[in-house]
Amino acid sequence: MKTIALAFRYLWARPLAAVLNVLLLSLGLASASFVLLMAEQIDQAFERDLAGIDLVVGAKGSPMQLILSGVFHIDVPAGNVRLADVQALAKNPAVAQLIPLSLGDSHQGFRIVGTTPDYLRHYEVRFAQGQDWTQPLQAVVGAQVAQSTGLAVGAQFVGSHGLGGGGHMHGDKPYRVVGVMQPCACVLDRLILTSLESVWQVHEKDLAVDADDLEALQAEREVTVALIRYKSPLAAVSFPRYVNSSTDMQAAAPAIEITRLLRMVGVGADVLRGFAGVLLLMAGLSVFIALWNAVKERQADLAMLRMLGAPPRRVAALVLAEALWLAALAGALGLLLGHGLAAFVSQVLAAQKSLPLSAWHWAQGEGVVVLVGLGVAVLAALLPVWHAYRVDVAQLLNRS
Repeated sequence: MKTIALAFRYLWARPLAAVLNVLLLSLGLASASFVLLMAEQIDQAFERDLAGIDLVVGAKGSPMQLILSGVFHIDVPAGNVRLADVQALAKNPAVAQLIPLSLGDSHQGFRIVGTTPDYLRHYEVRFAQGQDWTQPLQAVVGAQVAQSTGLAVGAQFVGSHGLGGGGHMHGDKPYRVVGVMQPCACVLDRLILTSLESVWQVHEKDLAVDADDLEALQAEREVTVALIRYKSPLAAVSFPRYVNSSTDMQAAAPAIEITRLLRMVGVGADVLRGFAGVLLLMAGLSVFIALWNAVKERQADLAMLRMLGAPPRRVAALVLAEALWLAALAGALGLLLGHGLAAFVSQVLAAQKSLPLSAWHWAQGEGVVVLVGLGVAVLAALLPVWHAYRVDVAQLLNRS
């Protein structure tokens, strides 16, 4: 314990060098911690929201855009498809379940999604208040929506045209909240759900000029996307090809598109990992120089310790303990900085109604980050420790 306390005092005898070494090492550890924290949560969010969805069908365009807009609700859809075409797909022998979604409106930046109760059952939703809708213009709000907007059972609100807010208000067609969902840690937390009929009624009344026009719009009703679950895995071979070649719609396989997306995101993560590696290398070199100079400058102190009976291993342990103090302080600061940066990113994403990420999540590899910091410090200290261990008392006294 005396060795540890003395090493701490030696470390802060040169406060500027100590602070610079701690900061340099902690920045490398913070970068690694941030990458692990974000990558793990993004993987978990994708896996959670895509569970049970084998195919997404919508308007022709970018397959990735179809997945991001129809499953994660973080992009704008390319367009709508005819309801009759989607209903025909639901009757296909390869399809076990088809959940239609209709997008187009929002409330305070949160998307209003027309769908069926199957969408709630797919994510195993439980209600904190109320129940699901039983008639048009009733709505169920997610936990994040309720927290941000204050909507509760019995409250009324109106949607605005567009998915980003600020569009034309449908003031003559208010929705009434009949249910508030419990947090599910899934995409539904940030959605407002209602029936398909609700979305159609709101828009048909705004677009129709007369009764004949309204009847024509009802005959040509549309949805935005359809989420499909296969009856058999074998359908994955032929069914997407059938949709893409035989219909005016496009089929996108979530597994393929998310793999592509994660590969692109992985490039940025690799850059951050490389940056963290360079910082750790520089930190190791800085720690080595600091400890080597410390051993050189403390010749008189080392001589005094040896004269008082301290064995060579105690002198070497003193230098090693100083390096471990650096690693411990940098590890704690690095984790704090990594989670602080994650908190900032999560606030930005929350403001954009995007993926929910938490700064308080503990990634599995973060313990390894601390061990890496310790390893860098120990490696940097090896030569100074060996030098302090090998020099005898006579040489120390002569140099002092």
